[in-house]
Amino acid sequence: AASLARGRPPRTTTTGRPLVLRPAGVRRGRWELRSHWTTRSEGGGGDDEDEDERDDDDDVEGGGGGRGISEEKFGESVHVVTVPGAAAGWEDFLRRHGSGRLTLAELLEPAAALAEVGFPVSPITAHHWSNGIETLVKRWVEPGEDVPLTVDGKRGPRPGEIYKNPDLARALRDLGSKGARDGFYGGKTGGAIVDAVKRHGGVMTLEDLTSHTTAFPDPISATYRGIELWQVPPNGQGIAGLIALRGLAALEDRGLVGKVEGPEDLGPTKVETMHAMIETMRLGFGDARAFVADPDAPVATGAPSVERLLDYERIADRIADAYDPNRAVAQGAPPPTSCTVSFQVVDSDGDAVSFVNSNFKGFGTGLVPEGCGFSLQNRGFGFSLDPAHPNALAPNKRPFHTIIPGMLTHADTGELYATLSNMGGYMQPQGHMQLTVGMVAGGLDPQSAVDAPRFCIADGTIGGTVMLEEGMSDEVIRGLKDRGHKMVSGVSGHERALFGRAQIIKRDRRTGVLWAGSDGRADGCAMGY
Repeated sequence: AASLARGRPPRTTTTGRPLVLRPAGVRRGRWELRSHWTTRSEGGGGDDEDEDERDDDDDVEGGGGGRGISEEKFGESVHVVTVPGAAAGWEDFLRRHGSGRLTLAELLEPAAALAEVGFPVSPITAHHWSNGIETLVKRWVEPGEDVPLTVDGKRGPRPGEIYKNPDLARALRDLGSKGARDGFYGGKTGGAIVDAVKRHGGVMTLEDLTSHTTAFPDPISATYRGIELWQVPPNGQGIAGLIALRGLAALEDRGLVGKVEGPEDLGPTKVETMHAMIETMRLGFGDARAFVADPDAPVATGAPSVERLLDYERIADRIADAYDPNRAVAQGAPPPTSCTVSFQVVDSDGDAVSFVNSNFKGFGTGLVPEGCGFSLQNRGFGFSLDPAHPNALAPNKRPFHTIIPGMLTHADTGELYATLSNMGGYMQPQGHMQLTVGMVAGGLDPQSAVDAPRFCIADGTIGGTVMLEEGMSDEVIRGLKDRGHKMVSGVSGHERALFGRAQIIKRDRRTGVLWAGSDGRADGCAMGY
């Protein structure tokens, strides 16, 4: 995701580095989103879509519409590989908003150099890398074969160990020097992707890759306390966070919950606020899971428009009817996923960019095209196998997507307030809501907002359990339990990855000073340049 001021991208060569430094979180065969901030906001998506070679009359085993295979089996199959949009997304974003001072090759070269000469693997990345090796082994590697993306063909790199990926360096340089069409989709990399997919029974073709195009849709937004939160539209899940934020505002406006007036009123210390945020987030997820789909594809049922879903009166009436200050209402729980990387940049001219890169679950499918140095994503898992659902699996269609860049602006002038992300699957809209409320209503600075303990409505298969990070007050834990929330409290250590990894850069409206916060739950950092 990206945001820009005055039509120019920030002067940064960060693009591509997350792919090298955190391979279990982002892959070239993956999806990427960006939004940018100018005097008006805009969104962009290097979005993946399903291959167009599928026959609607076939079952999924034959490449089609969802019949004849279970959701679990589908999720572990090659059919969840969708056409990757990242390569074209990077190139088209640079062409549309670049200053002209740097070429794509120059932007990607620092990442390619890191892949070629090697880099020390950071501790949290090493942990998740090693845990993800099973995905690479159990689906695609025969006994006795070397495991790709490992050390000595066997294990993940240890913290501090130097890891080299010359194949990825080659793929990045091909993309930079030849462009997306000739250097990726129609080149050696694209051919390797198609060969890997077809070798395991998939139906992707080179034409599917070379016919891909990038979309630049208008973003959607909701205002809270004079600050507008911008998100990419469906097929992205950002609308869930906007509905939740608007629902919280409605509860405050109607006097059904006390207004947050400072840090002491925020969820980690005040159960009334925490309960209200959880319930409005459930409302947002309920709508998103029911209706979010590719707006450019035919749907099997009449889903409400985005405008209708975001209508304040609709949300206010619905939350007023459903909300009980003393009881939890079970609805709208999302399934768990996470392996996403983001970066935020604001330069000296005030130009800002929020980028999100993701391959969905860990190493995605774990399928590594020969000679490419990356694994293919499994974003097709976002489709519904219910043929009557708006998000039903279909040819030439984009699936429900989790990754969402975030941007906050002053509603009265459109000035940049902050650029942010909270990568981590279905945690992302939950994180955006909590970060926004923390800064806007609670008065937290970016680092304090990032550090504050979070809640996460977790796996729908276990009843939408509310996970509470360590640091929540005893009052909040008791109060939520008394209201009937099924929950797990005190989540700590590496398990905190469940709550995502946030990055924020905030701009002081009066002085223009930039203030950043980077999440200690990950290996990132905040730095000036």
